[in-house]
Amino acid sequence: MPELPEVETTRRGIAPHLQGHQVREVIVRQRQLRWPIPRNLNALLRGQTIEQIDRRGKYLLLGMDTGTLILHLGMSGSLRILPATTPVQKHDHLDIVLDNGQCLRLRDPRRFGAVLWTRKDPARHKLLQSLGPEPLSDEFDGDYLWQRSRGRKLAIKSFVMDSKIVTGVGNIYANEALFIAGIHPQRAAGRISRERYQQLAVAIKQVLEAAIREGGTTLRDFTASDGKPGYFRLKLHVYERDQEPCHQCGKALRQIVIAQRSTYYCQHCQR
Repeated sequence: MPELPEVETTRRGIAPHLQGHQVREVIVRQRQLRWPIPRNLNALLRGQTIEQIDRRGKYLLLGMDTGTLILHLGMSGSLRILPATTPVQKHDHLDIVLDNGQCLRLRDPRRFGAVLWTRKDPARHKLLQSLGPEPLSDEFDGDYLWQRSRGRKLAIKSFVMDSKIVTGVGNIYANEALFIAGIHPQRAAGRISRERYQQLAVAIKQVLEAAIREGGTTLRDFTASDGKPGYFRLKLHVYERDQEPCHQCGKALRQIVIAQRSTYYCQHCQR
């Protein structure tokens, strides 16, 4: 699934091609995604100018004259900027055709993505209103995590992956940040000190920023808006490295399951 770095990479890739351009036409080939695409989307968007392209967690927000288009890439979705005349492939479900002859094309083989429209402040949309702070914002730090964790018995890995606590820290990056901070992924969130939370917050920012610089992490389906894969996978410390040697101590890494998610860690370096 595309996580925050992959979505931010996509945002940065498509923004220069969309901002300031007018929508000429919307072509919907498959309405049945995670939620049905609005039947009147072409009428809603045609003639509107795309004013800004933002991201909230794993959602992309295309701000227009009278509202906001909310996009989610689901499990396998991708967005590309292409000439509108580019031949359509099997899983190309939607084109937003621009006034310059280019189009934003959504490809989603598994159809778990979303294309939704709102005229209200997108922060008040039901999918966004309960999201926690952005992990790369000043609002997110060790003190915040420590305060939110008091009394919580939940495993720390599940805690930082809770989008109501902090949005966008997916499975790959939770594994990596906990390794860098030296925290065992099963440790109870409420039993971690303020100092260690400060280290964890820094590690989360560090891992996400590094992944964005590398264009994300390509595991199975993700590629950026230019079609190129993300290269952060080459720098992963623990994720999908079960029984391989730890980069710090050389001992074999372990894989367990926490909350039905594959979890990788070093039992020597993480306490």
